[in-house]
Amino acid sequence: QMQLVESGGGYVQPGDSLRLSCAASGRALSNYSVSWYRQAPTRGRDFVSGISWGIGGTTAYADSVRGRTAISRDNAKNTVDLQMSDLKLDDTAVYYCVARQTHWLGERASLDDIWGQGTQVTVSS
Repeated sequence: QMQLVESGGGYVQPGDSLRLSCAASGRALSNYSVSWYRQAPTRGRDFVSGISWGIGGTTAYADSVRGRTAISRDNAKNTVDLQMSDLKLDDTAVYYCVARQTHWLGERASLDDIWGQGTQVTVSS
């Protein structure tokens, strides 16, 4: 069974940047479609971004992060990374990565998929 571990979260100010990483163990993450979700206090988990399996995969972004976020794979490191810039107060949340062995996961993640434990991002002035 593959396991996912997120890292890169932290406490930042508005306008700062962060690079979140989702590292897989046990399987090659390139064979999975991966999405990032986030959960703010009092909210459910919201889709942030997704990438299809393979090299040069299809990507998608939530409207709230499009234009200041980029998702990418590093197959040598077996990770999927989320580069976020111009962070805003509303970006404060626990960020989770989720994977499914399918071409495209996107916004369709469920509890049956493989989830990491999350990494906290706090944006505060």
